[in-house]
Amino acid sequence: QVQLVESGGGLVQPGGSLRLSCAAFVSTLDYYAIGWFRQAPGKEREGVSCISSSGGRTYNGDSVKGRFTISRDNAKKMVYLQMNSLKPEDTAVYYCAAVMDSHITTVQTMCEMSPRNGFDAWGQGTLVTVSS
Repeated sequence: QVQLVESGGGLVQPGGSLRLSCAAFVSTLDYYAIGWFRQAPGKEREGVSCISSSGGRTYNGDSVKGRFTISRDNAKKMVYLQMNSLKPEDTAVYYCAAVMDSHITTVQTMCEMSPRNGFDAWGQGTLVTVSS
């Protein structure tokens, strides 16, 4: 069983950067694909960026392409989301989630999965506010 804890959220001005971290509490992270999802007030939770268990495959949603980068360090059991050129519309609670790599076909599939089922674990979320 895996547990996830996010950190790194906060208040940032438009155009600024933040780096979110997702710490995994599990014997090994090697078998899990990890995704970052976000939920803005009044909106559905959406997939932002997802990464395969080895880190060799990544997917970024259209709204964050060219601005966000997902990465992972399996030895440290950590996954990161580097967010650059932040916009007010990026304001949301950001969650990391895990799913066994063998249970998905592609990382894009993971990012497009319904948040309601199919995931092995969710973190508690970290708030990102982009405002001047």
